[in-house]
Amino acid sequence: MKKVLVLGASGGMGYSIVKELAQRGINVAAFARGKEKLQKLFQDNARVTINSGDVFDLESLKEASAGVDTIFQAMSIPYSEWEQDLHIVMKNILETAKHANAKLVLVDNIYAYGKNPGHLVTEDTPKKPHTKKGNIRLQLETMVKQSNLPFLIAHFPDFYGPNATNTILNYTLEGVIKNKKTLFVGDKKISREYIFTPDGAKALVELAFLDSAYGQNWNIPGSGVITGDEIVDILCEHTGYSKKVGTVSKGMVKFLGLFDKNMREVVEMFYLTEDPVVLDGGKLERAIKSIPKTPYQDGVKQTIDYMLRSLT
Repeated sequence: MKKVLVLGASGGMGYSIVKELAQRGINVAAFARGKEKLQKLFQDNARVTINSGDVFDLESLKEASAGVDTIFQAMSIPYSEWEQDLHIVMKNILETAKHANAKLVLVDNIYAYGKNPGHLVTEDTPKKPHTKKGNIRLQLETMVKQSNLPFLIAHFPDFYGPNATNTILNYTLEGVIKNKKTLFVGDKKISREYIFTPDGAKALVELAFLDSAYGQNWNIPGSGVITGDEIVDILCEHTGYSKKVGTVSKGMVKFLGLFDKNMREVVEMFYLTEDPVVLDGGKLERAIKSIPKTPYQDGVKQTIDYMLRSLT
């Protein structure tokens, strides 16, 4: 890789991917809608070129892809727009990759796997989505595989990390850093998997350097599982936060969905907090030898420190 386009560069995983690539001496075109945020994040990085634009504007995407050999797709849109717009977004990305003659590296979630099959999910686990959003993700995967482009698809658990604001865990962290009452989404006693975004970016970039990684799906796991109670303990220890952390239940989400279309879309994904899907990283470890795994204790502290610096 010599020059790369990162879509969704101002988001949690996109930000970490840009940082990881630039640290390796790769020139990066950072693409997102908000120019001001991109400048705030990357203006001091000589390896990064700012490209503000809209993924729905094909010509804007093609212009941003000039001279790149790899495209990382890390952008997202609100749940409420998935059914109508996500296929359009993917179509534009595929056309842009063909136009640029570039490889395509896709950041994906675990929705297409469906319910917990009762074991660690491997890349060979059949995808049996039972939700609308899971079916959409599987349809997009099919589009990519039928495109005849060199691609790799990486499945991640829930994100947390620097600049990862649009995440389920960030909802809890924001209250803590403001020393306000906060809530944890789901049962705090159930163990779930999260991935620290710098770890995910490092593993994904390692894969992207391997010609043999293309044409395949990859699971990129976090640092094991952790309960909400354990996360709260880390937060309290690091910040001195002493307020009780409440719980967001499925019933609460349903109620909020009466007034908020995005919250209505969250309800069907609540199963992931009740019987979590956990990824097996065996295939990834065989490919890149060592999977980056920042302990939760360190990752949560680094995330909090980043958020506190962003307030100043």
